[in-house]
Amino acid sequence: MAGRILGWLLICDPPVQSAGELADVLGASKGSLSTMTRLLIQVGLIERAGVPGRRRDYFRIKPGAWPQLIKVQMQSMTGLHQMVERGLAMLALRTTAEGRDSESTQRLQEAHDLYAFLERELPALLQRWQAERSG
Repeated sequence: MAGRILGWLLICDPPVQSAGELADVLGASKGSLSTMTRLLIQVGLIERAGVPGRRRDYFRIKPGAWPQLIKVQMQSMTGLHQMVERGLAMLALRTTAEGRDSESTQRLQEAHDLYAFLERELPALLQRWQAERSG
């Protein structure tokens, strides 16, 4: 449902939609819409928007949402990277005791290497994208 809401808000005209309009066009319950719009607001993809003379809640894509989403995902990757590092340390103790390298260690090492690479490269990539857009 979150994807459907996001998809509609990306293409709808007008770009600001009420909860009722979203429910009608998406064929969704207001309860489901309420839960998913709160989630999308929390992750920074949409925002509430006021419409002069109207008292209902309206929603729209939040300006600057996409770079913000990448930043949130980068923070999540840092957490996963730290978790993988702890797992590798735990497995290193077991591997030393058993005297062999395990498949578990290899799987975690692959994840560790990917997260380390992404943590290094994504910030620069995002900066280059922002510089290109501001052009």
